[in-house]
Amino acid sequence: MNAIAAPKSSAQNRLEGFTLTAILQGFPTFAAAALLLKLARHDIAGGVVLFVVLTSVLHGLFTPWLAPKFPKFFRHGYEPLFFNASLSFAEKIAKWRERPTTSVQLVTSELMLALLAVAVVSMK
Repeated sequence: MNAIAAPKSSAQNRLEGFTLTAILQGFPTFAAAALLLKLARHDIAGGVVLFVVLTSVLHGLFTPWLAPKFPKFFRHGYEPLFFNASLSFAEKIAKWRERPTTSVQLVTSELMLALLAVAVVSMK
């Protein structure tokens, strides 16, 4: 049996890149922003869930379009690897996790979210 994979369509590749950008880069950022707003006792119109989901989706949509035009401003929020058509979805995540900067980004996000969560929960 021949195990050659069929080429991935450009629409599927864009969808994978959008999904990975929104979930792995946008979601932690905007969840932290929502916690900061909650800590500052600021109400979010529409609710926290709508804010985080909507901003993550918009981040996933606009970042791939704007990042090549303005690389200086988007160097930390855009991963070109997510849009590599030669890699499968799982390979994109695996290769992204192998990078040294990714581990720093993940640990920083995890510690920041934990600290903000404790601060928000301890509010009266």
